[in-house]
Amino acid sequence: MAAIFPPIDFEPNPGFESIISDLLVQGYSVVDHFFDEETVSLLRNSLRTHFEENRFKKAAIGNRTNELIAVGIRGDYILWIDEQLHNTATALFFSKINSLVAYLNRTCFLGLLEKEFHYALYPPGTGYKRHIDAFQNDDRRKLSIALYLNEEDWSNADGGALALYVAGADGEKTISVTPVAGRMVIFESQKIPHEVLVAHRDRLSITGWLKTS
Repeated sequence: MAAIFPPIDFEPNPGFESIISDLLVQGYSVVDHFFDEETVSLLRNSLRTHFEENRFKKAAIGNRTNELIAVGIRGDYILWIDEQLHNTATALFFSKINSLVAYLNRTCFLGLLEKEFHYALYPPGTGYKRHIDAFQNDDRRKLSIALYLNEEDWSNADGGALALYVAGADGEKTISVTPVAGRMVIFESQKIPHEVLVAHRDRLSITGWLKTS
């Protein structure tokens, strides 16, 4: 969906600069506390409320013009977030994301003009097999983002880690990211295969993409 990003003060932002440095060096960045605890809690409650109201649908593989339900590959339920119909929680989310995008465009000239995000809930026993976030008929996704909204007591035993398969000089290595509350992961959509490992309790997140037009 198209969006107009508001202007921001382009004084150097150490947090944003750290993300840019990570992306340049390794193609991904793992950021804790990008959003404060109150915002994460509001987003978690918003997700739960929408799910209890039966507004989610079974996620598909492929893009919106070429969708296919494949339970053996992907097990989450999703709800697309309309920025124009936001509540307090999503307004806080998009305000911070828009600031990041404006900073990336100003400093890295990425030409990110669109974005799309959805809530995602993986029930126990589900995951998402290895894939990349790009389509044969649509290569506009440049950066993938996942913000984890799990309960505060999430541990490695609960599963649901994000596995990033990163190519290097010594071959491919696996980066395992535990989806603890408030952690955000950003990575290059078309270059890094990844997988959501099987979760053993409800796994909650906001997932989305920053795109060129």
